[in-house]
Amino acid sequence: MDIDRTRVGPITSRWARVALVAVPLLFLGYFFVYPLVSITWRGIAPDGVPQLGVLTEVFRDPALRSIAWFTTWQAAVSTAVTVLVGLPAAWAFARFSFPGKRVLEAVTLVPFVLPTLVVGTAFLALAGPRGALGVDLTGTAALIIIAHVFYNYAIVVRGVGSFWATLPPDITEAATTLGASRWTVFRTVTLPMLRPAIASSAALVFLFSFTSFGVVLLLGDLNSTTIEVEIWRQATAFLRIDIAATLAVLQLLGVAAILTLYGRFQRRTAVAFRHRAAPLPRPIGRTQWAAVGLALGSMVAVIGIPLGLLVVRSLVEPNGGIGFDNYRAIAELSASSGAFIDPVLAIRNSLVFAVVAMTIAVVIGSVASAALSYTSRRVASAFDTFVMLPLGTSAVTIGFGFLIALDWPFDLRASVALIPIAHALIAIPFVVRTTTPTMSSIDNSLRAAATTLGASPGIVWRTIDLPIIARVAAVSGAFAFAISMGEFGATAFITRPDTPTIPIAIFRLLGQPGGTPFGAAIAMSVVLMMITAGAIVAIESFRTGRRDAW
Repeated sequence: MDIDRTRVGPITSRWARVALVAVPLLFLGYFFVYPLVSITWRGIAPDGVPQLGVLTEVFRDPALRSIAWFTTWQAAVSTAVTVLVGLPAAWAFARFSFPGKRVLEAVTLVPFVLPTLVVGTAFLALAGPRGALGVDLTGTAALIIIAHVFYNYAIVVRGVGSFWATLPPDITEAATTLGASRWTVFRTVTLPMLRPAIASSAALVFLFSFTSFGVVLLLGDLNSTTIEVEIWRQATAFLRIDIAATLAVLQLLGVAAILTLYGRFQRRTAVAFRHRAAPLPRPIGRTQWAAVGLALGSMVAVIGIPLGLLVVRSLVEPNGGIGFDNYRAIAELSASSGAFIDPVLAIRNSLVFAVVAMTIAVVIGSVASAALSYTSRRVASAFDTFVMLPLGTSAVTIGFGFLIALDWPFDLRASVALIPIAHALIAIPFVVRTTTPTMSSIDNSLRAAATTLGASPGIVWRTIDLPIIARVAAVSGAFAFAISMGEFGATAFITRPDTPTIPIAIFRLLGQPGGTPFGAAIAMSVVLMMITAGAIVAIESFRTGRRDAW
């Protein structure tokens, strides 16, 4: 393997470097590439011979064309609204310092890591058949778009805000000095400089809205549904594996196009206007304080209202009183012989699967990060693209691929191990993105000094690399844990009646008649929200500690 001497780490053996690439390559090759290739082949050759019959059937079916059109236009509208709603908060975080800023920055991440089923349940509690607003908006595109704005809000606030903070303020100050109004300065100076960051964030929002599953499954209907939901419906309800596979292939092509645009815009954001970091000023005068207050108020409204109502709704008892009957119903349904789902078993399964998935994701992701950090730049560039592929692939496609392909060389399709493996696949790109920058930034002079003093490569790794990597590995592990706890799309394909997870339990409870199952579903959504929020608190505390340490 080609070695870049400027990137030499504690692993000096050529075969060890080959192993660093081989381990994640084999894991992703079997559990990711092989299922995707199988889906593609099943789509173009349902009977083992390439043919266009199913593809023609898909294109000619007006219902499927309508679904494809709805998927596209709702993603476009969701993206536009999310950008417009997120820009004020991005401006406030990028340009000012104010009390509670760090806490509010952490809060913006909560919706993004929340399970999509919790998001859907929150909006059912807000505008569903028994919602707080007293009006049922389920089945409408408006409710789906609002839920997507809530879910993807952090992408715009964090993505655009971090780029906005790199723009030198003297450019806009010069334009203001020359007599331009604030709106003219924003429209003619700031906005053109922000376009790469806005486009990059918008591409990600469009991707997540385009491949939306849990939110649309709960809030949509037959007229308001996405390709992602239709793949699941064709495979599980109609047993049309050929149509499901064809739709999965067409969606993969769409995702590939979106990721290509995202990569292009992301490279443009790397060319930022860098300036020496300086303490951000506090708002001056009533006008600035009012503008910041409105921006942050909109953020609190977007994030706080759905989550707050979800918590309040979980405390409303079937008789109209306030108490914890819905939480007690979780245990009562578990003890009931006639219940279709065991909520307590689902909570236990989710915790076990999350720990296993976190372990797999951290191990495979850390090995991949080491390969990216210690091999040549040419190898690292190609390998980085490969490792990131699961990030752009829908969870439903991954779960469907498992169901189609993993019967060779051993039939794993009924194995409970596939659930944490599927969760780990989705989390690995986040682990790699979190750990690689830290691993690549370790100063080789520290290793060289230890080697000069007689330390072996193993001691060098244990005493220098491991203490630095351990903290960031904990951050990535918490992220992987949160992702696993809330994963629904892949799990919907591969779960079994005796291995439910919390999202599966919530979905099944919402489908049962009566107030008790619905209240238990709301309560379980709050439990899941608290667990994932706890993971975010852990992530932010680790990140804060890392900033303090470095």
